[in-house]
Amino acid sequence: MPRPDADHPETGGKPGLREIPGSLLVGSPRATVRGICHRTREPVQGAVLVVETLGPDFYDAIVASAAVICARGGRTGHMQSLCRSRGIPVLRVDSFEPDAFVGEVTIRVDRESVVLGGIDGEPQQAQPPGISLDGLESICVVIADAADIRSTNDLVPRVEQANCYFVREEFLCFGAGLSPVDALRAGDREAERYGEAIASELCSMVKELLPGQRLVMRLLDLRSDDAARITTGAAVADEPNPELGLHGTRWLLAEPRYPRAFRALRARLQDRLGWDAERVGFAAPFLNDQEEFRRLRQHLGLTGALPLGAFLETPAAVHSTAGFRTAGAGELFIGTKDLIQFYLAADRGNHLVASSYQTRHPAVLAALRQAIESCQETGPPLHVFVLGADVDHYLRHLPARGLMMCTAELAQLARRAARGTPDTC
Repeated sequence: MPRPDADHPETGGKPGLREIPGSLLVGSPRATVRGICHRTREPVQGAVLVVETLGPDFYDAIVASAAVICARGGRTGHMQSLCRSRGIPVLRVDSFEPDAFVGEVTIRVDRESVVLGGIDGEPQQAQPPGISLDGLESICVVIADAADIRSTNDLVPRVEQANCYFVREEFLCFGAGLSPVDALRAGDREAERYGEAIASELCSMVKELLPGQRLVMRLLDLRSDDAARITTGAAVADEPNPELGLHGTRWLLAEPRYPRAFRALRARLQDRLGWDAERVGFAAPFLNDQEEFRRLRQHLGLTGALPLGAFLETPAAVHSTAGFRTAGAGELFIGTKDLIQFYLAADRGNHLVASSYQTRHPAVLAALRQAIESCQETGPPLHVFVLGADVDHYLRHLPARGLMMCTAELAQLARRAARGTPDTC
């Protein structure tokens, strides 16, 4: 139920203001975020986007927004991850009444609520203790575009461990307005043009890298429900459970023109970047084991001299960690968002089972520890994705030397580290 609010000190003492409680899916260092409500897919800079469910068709509107209010979703959905990278708070409200969200609203990050109207001043959030980054050898920063690289490299003091940037091919598609399924199904030349367009996006990112930094692109992992929203001409299969359906490496293996697009991508990178093309790496998405990885390398026409990383997000893949090196994986990335939902049988996008989706569950930590220790013994290098709220816990309970985290959360982590290091870390 809406909280009583007339003359309430938490709403600035303004009569007639209404506060609606919710659950914060993506946080922000600010205690409050104010903006004018906006409901369309068109970008409105600084607005508060109000949408029932976040999807890739709202990409442009999301990145322009100051905050998002939604009715459904979990903390680690794809678009929530985009917001986390940009520091855009996302509030899922308990009572979603679209007609109520008109005009100015104030997202109360500190209270996990939204006030219909503006409030005076900005409450101060309690500051968590600082942490130490000294035990980390590498941080792979999850980004959406070149601006995220600039913002990370502009941190003062700079985070020296941030030596790798990780971008999803589908995010490049969303940002550049590309429809990969349409392109790949329209003929050989359109597939090549698609690959060249992705290469151009990557080139703009490479220009922002500092010496010693590199960029890794995870190959296309577009689930059928997301693909349907950005595909205009080609048919997209309607799957009853897209999370467990035809996507990731299994989709790439079934797509005959993707290798042509990938060759065009690599050729354009070589042509435009020269030796710097070696600073761009690639990772195979949504794998189960090393045999699937070998088949993808063969499908893409990669020889033994050309490295390919592996993105592990299923229990089968995590328990096959040792085998990926023999299959030619140059580096490994563990995608904990999907891994957790598969370990705990809790849909990461379903708020009704949010209490079962536990990022610190003992079974999850045991699997991560096993994978990390396996790589310490046999290689290759490994990065584990972690939410900002779990960094302290993971550093204390896992022997991790490499982490992955979103841009905005790394910035918050860096500010905490600059305030001092507690004895417990």
